[in-house]
Amino acid sequence: MVKLLMFDFDGTLVDSQNISVNIYNQLADKYHVRKIKSFDSIKRLPLHERFRTLNFPIYKLPLFAADFAKQYKHSLESIALVTGMREILIELKKKGYELAIVSSNSESNIRDFLGKKQLNVFETIINSHNILGKDKVIKKLLISKKLEPSEVIYIGDEIRDVSSCKKLDIKIIWANWGYDLLEMLQGEQPDYIAYFPEDILSIMDLQ
Repeated sequence: MVKLLMFDFDGTLVDSQNISVNIYNQLADKYHVRKIKSFDSIKRLPLHERFRTLNFPIYKLPLFAADFAKQYKHSLESIALVTGMREILIELKKKGYELAIVSSNSESNIRDFLGKKQLNVFETIINSHNILGKDKVIKKLLISKKLEPSEVIYIGDEIRDVSSCKKLDIKIIWANWGYDLLEMLQGEQPDYIAYFPEDILSIMDLQ
Protein backbone atom coordinates (compact mmCIF):
# COMPACT_ATOMS: atom_id res chain seq x y z
CA MET A 1 0.00 0.00 0.00
CA VAL A 2 1.43 3.36 -1.07
CA LYS A 3 1.74 5.85 1.80
CA LEU A 4 4.19 8.49 0.54
CA LEU A 5 4.33 10.38 -2.75
CA MET A 6 7.61 12.17 -3.48
CA PHE A 7 7.73 14.93 -6.08
CA ASP A 8 10.55 16.58 -7.93
CA PHE A 9 10.13 20.37 -7.98
CA ASP A 10 11.44 22.11 -11.11
CA GLY A 11 9.75 20.81 -14.23
CA THR A 12 7.38 18.54 -12.31
CA LEU A 13 5.54 20.85 -9.92
CA VAL A 14 6.53 24.20 -11.41
CA ASP A 15 7.21 25.55 -14.88
CA SER A 16 10.63 27.11 -14.38
CA GLN A 17 12.49 26.19 -17.56
CA ASN A 18 12.76 29.71 -19.02
CA ILE A 19 13.75 31.22 -15.68
CA SER A 20 16.36 28.51 -15.10
CA VAL A 21 17.92 29.02 -18.53
CA ASN A 22 18.02 32.80 -18.00
CA ILE A 23 19.72 32.43 -14.61
CA TYR A 24 22.20 29.92 -16.01
CA ASN A 25 23.14 32.29 -18.82
CA GLN A 26 23.54 35.19 -16.38
CA LEU A 27 26.08 33.11 -14.43
CA ALA A 28 27.84 31.57 -17.43
CA ASP A 29 30.50 34.27 -17.85
CA LYS A 30 31.37 34.24 -14.15
CA TYR A 31 32.03 30.50 -14.25
CA HIS A 32 33.58 30.47 -17.74
CA VAL A 33 31.06 28.02 -19.17
CA ARG A 34 29.15 28.18 -22.44
CA LYS A 35 25.73 29.81 -22.50
CA ILE A 36 22.65 27.86 -23.50
CA LYS A 37 21.51 29.03 -26.92
CA SER A 38 18.72 26.49 -27.35
CA PHE A 39 17.42 24.40 -24.47
CA ASP A 40 15.53 22.20 -26.94
CA SER A 41 18.85 20.97 -28.32
CA ILE A 42 20.42 20.58 -24.87
CA LYS A 43 17.51 18.56 -23.47
CA ARG A 44 18.03 15.93 -26.16
CA LEU A 45 21.44 15.10 -24.67
CA PRO A 46 22.20 12.84 -21.68
CA LEU A 47 23.23 14.80 -18.58
CA HIS A 48 26.98 14.14 -18.92
CA GLU A 49 26.83 15.21 -22.57
CA ARG A 50 25.10 18.44 -21.58
CA PHE A 51 27.95 19.27 -19.22
CA ARG A 52 30.49 18.48 -21.93
CA THR A 53 28.67 20.56 -24.55
CA LEU A 54 28.52 23.52 -22.18
CA ASN A 55 32.17 23.10 -21.19
CA PHE A 56 30.97 22.76 -17.58
CA PRO A 57 33.35 20.81 -15.29
CA ILE A 58 31.49 18.98 -12.51
CA TYR A 59 33.79 20.46 -9.85
CA LYS A 60 32.24 23.89 -10.49
CA LEU A 61 28.75 22.63 -9.73
CA PRO A 62 28.54 23.24 -5.93
CA LEU A 63 29.48 26.94 -6.14
CA PHE A 64 27.41 27.41 -9.29
CA ALA A 65 24.39 25.78 -7.61
CA ALA A 66 24.70 28.11 -4.61
CA ASP A 67 24.77 31.19 -6.87
CA PHE A 68 21.92 29.76 -8.92
CA ALA A 69 19.76 29.31 -5.82
CA LYS A 70 20.32 32.94 -4.80
CA GLN A 71 19.28 34.21 -8.24
CA TYR A 72 16.34 31.80 -8.33
CA LYS A 73 14.99 33.26 -5.07
CA HIS A 74 14.73 36.67 -6.76
CA SER A 75 12.67 35.11 -9.56
CA LEU A 76 10.02 33.31 -7.51
CA GLU A 77 7.31 35.75 -8.57
CA SER A 78 7.88 34.74 -12.20
CA ILE A 79 7.49 31.00 -11.56
CA ALA A 80 4.12 29.29 -11.77
CA LEU A 81 2.73 25.95 -10.70
CA VAL A 82 2.13 23.58 -13.59
CA THR A 83 -1.47 24.09 -14.70
CA GLY A 84 -3.82 21.89 -12.70
CA MET A 85 -1.15 20.81 -10.20
CA ARG A 86 -2.61 22.67 -7.20
CA GLU A 87 -5.91 20.80 -7.48
CA ILE A 88 -4.13 17.46 -7.94
CA LEU A 89 -1.97 17.95 -4.85
CA ILE A 90 -4.94 18.95 -2.71
CA GLU A 91 -6.89 15.92 -3.89
CA LEU A 92 -3.98 13.55 -3.19
CA LYS A 93 -3.74 15.01 0.30
CA LYS A 94 -7.46 14.45 0.84
CA LYS A 95 -7.01 10.83 -0.19
CA GLY A 96 -4.61 10.41 2.72
CA TYR A 97 -1.23 10.34 1.01
CA GLU A 98 1.76 11.94 2.70
CA LEU A 99 3.45 14.32 0.26
CA ALA A 100 7.14 15.20 0.05
CA ILE A 101 9.50 17.07 -2.27
CA VAL A 102 13.00 15.84 -3.09
CA SER A 103 14.74 18.38 -5.31
CA SER A 104 18.11 19.76 -6.35
CA ASN A 105 16.66 23.22 -5.72
CA SER A 106 17.17 24.74 -2.26
CA GLU A 107 14.71 24.00 0.53
CA SER A 108 14.49 27.75 1.21
CA ASN A 109 13.43 28.52 -2.37
CA ILE A 110 10.81 25.79 -2.36
CA ARG A 111 9.34 26.80 1.00
CA ASP A 112 9.23 30.47 -0.04
CA PHE A 113 7.48 29.56 -3.29
CA LEU A 114 4.89 27.35 -1.59
CA GLY A 115 4.31 30.05 1.01
CA LYS A 116 3.64 32.62 -1.70
CA LYS A 117 1.21 30.20 -3.33
CA GLN A 118 -0.42 29.34 0.03
CA LEU A 119 0.05 25.65 -0.71
CA ASN A 120 0.63 23.86 2.57
CA VAL A 121 0.38 20.19 1.61
CA PHE A 122 3.97 18.92 1.89
CA GLU A 123 5.15 17.41 5.17
CA THR A 124 8.75 17.05 4.01
CA ILE A 125 11.00 19.09 1.70
CA ILE A 126 14.54 17.86 1.14
CA ASN A 127 17.35 19.29 -0.95
CA SER A 128 19.54 16.82 -2.83
CA HIS A 129 22.87 18.70 -2.91
CA ASN A 130 24.44 16.08 -5.18
CA ILE A 131 22.75 16.42 -8.57
CA LEU A 132 23.70 12.84 -9.40
CA GLY A 133 23.00 11.37 -5.97
CA LYS A 134 19.27 11.78 -5.44
CA ASP A 135 18.93 8.06 -4.65
CA LYS A 136 21.00 8.51 -1.47
CA VAL A 137 18.69 11.28 -0.24
CA ILE A 138 15.59 9.24 -1.04
CA LYS A 139 17.02 6.23 0.79
CA LYS A 140 17.65 8.32 3.92
CA LEU A 141 14.08 9.62 3.75
CA LEU A 142 12.68 6.08 3.57
CA ILE A 143 14.78 5.02 6.55
CA SER A 144 13.74 8.05 8.61
CA LYS A 145 10.06 7.38 7.91
CA LYS A 146 10.44 3.59 8.29
CA LEU A 147 8.94 2.95 4.87
CA GLU A 148 9.53 0.12 2.42
CA PRO A 149 10.16 0.91 -1.27
CA SER A 150 6.74 -0.58 -2.08
CA GLU A 151 5.11 2.11 0.08
CA VAL A 152 6.52 4.98 -1.96
CA ILE A 153 6.04 6.39 -5.45
CA TYR A 154 8.16 9.17 -6.95
CA ILE A 155 6.90 11.67 -9.53
CA GLY A 156 9.65 13.24 -11.64
CA ASP A 157 10.59 14.52 -15.07
CA GLU A 158 14.29 13.76 -15.45
CA ILE A 159 16.26 10.71 -16.49
CA ARG A 160 18.24 10.84 -13.26
CA ASP A 161 14.95 10.56 -11.35
CA VAL A 162 14.23 7.26 -13.08
CA SER A 163 17.76 5.99 -12.47
CA SER A 164 17.60 6.89 -8.77
CA CYS A 165 14.26 5.15 -8.29
CA LYS A 166 15.37 2.01 -10.12
CA LYS A 167 18.39 1.74 -7.82
CA LEU A 168 16.03 1.67 -4.84
CA ASP A 169 13.27 -0.44 -6.42
CA ILE A 170 10.83 2.46 -6.10
CA LYS A 171 8.08 2.97 -8.65
CA ILE A 172 8.18 6.23 -10.58
CA ILE A 173 5.57 8.23 -12.46
CA TRP A 174 7.15 10.11 -15.36
CA ALA A 175 5.88 13.71 -15.67
CA ASN A 176 5.86 14.12 -19.42
CA TRP A 177 5.54 17.93 -19.30
CA GLY A 178 8.94 18.49 -17.67
CA TYR A 179 12.58 19.07 -18.56
CA ASP A 180 13.73 15.77 -20.08
CA LEU A 181 12.28 13.98 -23.07
CA LEU A 182 10.80 10.51 -22.69
CA GLU A 183 12.54 9.47 -25.90
CA MET A 184 15.91 10.00 -24.19
CA LEU A 185 15.29 7.16 -21.75
CA GLN A 186 17.20 4.02 -22.66
CA GLY A 187 16.97 0.68 -20.90
CA GLU A 188 15.30 1.63 -17.64
CA GLN A 189 11.76 2.85 -18.23
CA PRO A 190 9.40 4.60 -15.81
CA ASP A 191 6.66 2.45 -14.29
CA TYR A 192 3.96 4.91 -15.30
CA ILE A 193 3.68 7.94 -17.60
CA ALA A 194 1.56 10.96 -16.75
CA TYR A 195 0.92 13.09 -19.83
CA PHE A 196 -1.11 15.58 -17.80
CA PRO A 197 -1.16 16.25 -14.03
CA GLU A 198 -4.61 14.68 -13.70
CA ASP A 199 -3.13 11.38 -14.91
CA ILE A 200 -1.38 11.13 -11.53
CA LEU A 201 -4.77 10.70 -9.85
CA SER A 202 -5.80 8.04 -12.35
CA ILE A 203 -2.54 6.14 -11.77
CA MET A 204 -2.94 6.31 -7.99
CA ASP A 205 -6.49 4.97 -8.26
CA LEU A 206 -4.95 1.78 -9.69
CA GLN A 207 -2.65 1.20 -6.72
